[in-house]
Amino acid sequence: MERPDNDTYFMRMAELVSSRSTCLRRAVGAVIVKDKRVLTTGYNGSPRGLKHCEEMGCVRDELNIPSGTRHELCRGVHAEQNAVIQAAYFGVSINGSTLYCTTFPCSMCAKILINAGISEIVYRIDYEDALSKSLFKEAGVVMRSWSEDL
Repeated sequence: MERPDNDTYFMRMAELVSSRSTCLRRAVGAVIVKDKRVLTTGYNGSPRGLKHCEEMGCVRDELNIPSGTRHELCRGVHAEQNAVIQAAYFGVSINGSTLYCTTFPCSMCAKILINAGISEIVYRIDYEDALSKSLFKEAGVVMRSWSEDL
């Protein structure tokens, strides 16, 4: 077995983290890394102590809300948001770090990641959000698409 490079190693971790998602629409995992060390992880799901969408059903499906719109109408917290929240909860600075995420962050997450000091985003699946990409570009955040050669 060949030793994976760092991008592959951390993206595989993000994919594993996504398996904890409780979202009925999309499983997303995020890993925040600095100096080749994992600082925090996050997956998308309901806030701590609240029922999961698996139990309650999907509010967005019930309201026929298309993907990529009206992010505020959801019980779930995005994977990127949860990773930043975990860093704050445990007092870990993520300034200057890299986010490995299975899906490109939306514009809501982009604003949070920029303010948290994330300097690079490595993602596997693109997400069409022109505002998000524009915000990252304006803030000087490096964006890289990743795919595993199988």
